[in-house]
Amino acid sequence: MNTSFRRRLAALLALLCPLSVLAGSDEDRGYALLASYTGESAFLVDGGQQRGSAYAGQFFVGAEADPGRPFGWRGARLKLYIASRHGDNLAIDEIGNSVSVQEIWGAQTERLANLTIEQKLLGDRVIIEAGRTVANIHFLGSELCNYFQTNSACGNPTFVFRTSGFTYWPVSSWGGYVKAFLTPEVYVHAGVFEVNPLQARDNQHGLNWGIADATGVIAPVAIGYRSTPATARLPAFWEIGGWRDTSRYMDPLRDADGRAAIASGQPYAARSERSGVFARFEQQLTRPDPASPRGLVVFGAALWGTSGELTQDRFLELGFVQKGTFAGRDRDSLAFVVNRQRYSGAALENLRLQRAALGGGDAPAKDQYLMELSYGVQLTKLLRVAPNLHYIVHPDGFSDPRRTRDLDDALVVGLRVDLQLTPAIEAITR
Repeated sequence: MNTSFRRRLAALLALLCPLSVLAGSDEDRGYALLASYTGESAFLVDGGQQRGSAYAGQFFVGAEADPGRPFGWRGARLKLYIASRHGDNLAIDEIGNSVSVQEIWGAQTERLANLTIEQKLLGDRVIIEAGRTVANIHFLGSELCNYFQTNSACGNPTFVFRTSGFTYWPVSSWGGYVKAFLTPEVYVHAGVFEVNPLQARDNQHGLNWGIADATGVIAPVAIGYRSTPATARLPAFWEIGGWRDTSRYMDPLRDADGRAAIASGQPYAARSERSGVFARFEQQLTRPDPASPRGLVVFGAALWGTSGELTQDRFLELGFVQKGTFAGRDRDSLAFVVNRQRYSGAALENLRLQRAALGGGDAPAKDQYLMELSYGVQLTKLLRVAPNLHYIVHPDGFSDPRRTRDLDDALVVGLRVDLQLTPAIEAITR
């Protein structure tokens, strides 16, 4: 672990630990210690650019404490999360496309992923949270991601990252949100997050809190409805929203004079201001036993851009998760997801010109389809394994501009392992 990171992290822990002690024991929810490990293996068996395998993993530790309990400050929660990632990316190294089949890959080092204070008001009907954080754990996320390994659907639809500066785990920057419940099920949600691409570099650890390298902000908003197993026989989730991004980015095709940058030899034009909208849902269709997690949930999402020079036009997703499979396997799961990524005319023209300049003549495919079929086995209360299959139609050419033709469709075999370490941490600290 980087020495500077370890020293600064120790200072943060020194601040948090006394608050945890003052808050009381974990039994009365004064504080909580969290830890887990996720590993994702992937092997390309057909298609792509070359056979091979890759492994990526993440070790996560966190602590949450009530900083105001000794002083009568109610409804507050201090949250500290740290992630350590390692491994390789099959998509870039073997498949040759830009969408990972290992959602745990990215920002491969130790990082402060979150340091925020959450405050609940008006009987928990209003939630405010701010500090060092990321947009994608607060917006456009879903617990159904735990059943998949593909990054095309998890942790969030990739469209929002390809068409904006939407910040992502574990690359933290300044940000926060307000969430207000109009009724117990209906809410409005709005946030603002600093866009700082420097933080994503592998030599960063989340402890550089300056804003000199920020390129703008992204502001997501949403309105939604969510019921729970306690309030509805068949719980549902429906949400619509959008985002506005003021950060700087490069035009996907043109230079400052409006000509194709590949043809002119000039740099791509610097742009700012992008926006997009989305709609998504999760609906449970079956619930044979109210006392069991068994049941079929279907889900879907649609995202599309509304302004700016974008690399993708729209994104569509549909899938299901069957919780509980065979008799006595209530915590096993069968899951499937398919999504379609439609590229913009500008991005396709830029790719075509790149290929033509290298002697290639193939027109690039207009879209990419990514599918995953996964079966999750809950081996113990703490250990879950999920073998999975991925099929990618028209792997995109955006990760390697030197390629002169489209890649063959890719078939990938994967294995996701989730190990919950929180009980072990609690046993050690008691």
